[in-house]
Amino acid sequence: MHDIEPHFRWREYYTAEEDSRSPFTGRVYSEFEFTNKLYNFYIHPQWDAFGSSTLYGKLLFVDYEEGYAMMELLGEWNDTLHNDIMFLKRNVVDTLMHEGIYKFVFFCDNLLNFHASMDDDYYTEWYEELLDEGGWVALVNIRPQVEEELHDAHLDRYLFFGEMYNDLVWRNQKPAIVEQMLETIIHSGIKRLN
Repeated sequence: MHDIEPHFRWREYYTAEEDSRSPFTGRVYSEFEFTNKLYNFYIHPQWDAFGSSTLYGKLLFVDYEEGYAMMELLGEWNDTLHNDIMFLKRNVVDTLMHEGIYKFVFFCDNLLNFHASMDDDYYTEWYEELLDEGGWVALVNIRPQVEEELHDAHLDRYLFFGEMYNDLVWRNQKPAIVEQMLETIIHSGIKRLN
């Protein structure tokens, strides 16, 4: 786990620790000290903790003018035991929404598992807050077992994910191109199941 590094190619365009509007402003990173763990495994020190003990992220890009943010995830999204959606919503998303962000992209290439809770209040709240702004949440490149669990929990009512969002080549693109690709997919007439 310690050698899985967050995407770094977009650092020339944006760094969350230098953005005064970011929930990660002022963070200092070490290349050599490993402090955060995912279960018994140390993770690369560039990943950001935001309250969860199993889910970490890296805010890769934010465009305040266009109203979107892109974040890479690592670990296990566990709403059952750890209420990870609460930490993500309160400690990351709410801060960004306060700054005018209403479109969210989560790169899930390194998201290993998802465990749903019986309660979808945070997803409902987030969806309703974004609805007025024409916003959305897209999960990109999720693993089959994660997608299955998300479907079983009926989270496709609130989030965009699935075949059209998988196998998206994003790492060698500029952030604006990725956002445009997702806008095209989202507005192509594919509807959420309600």
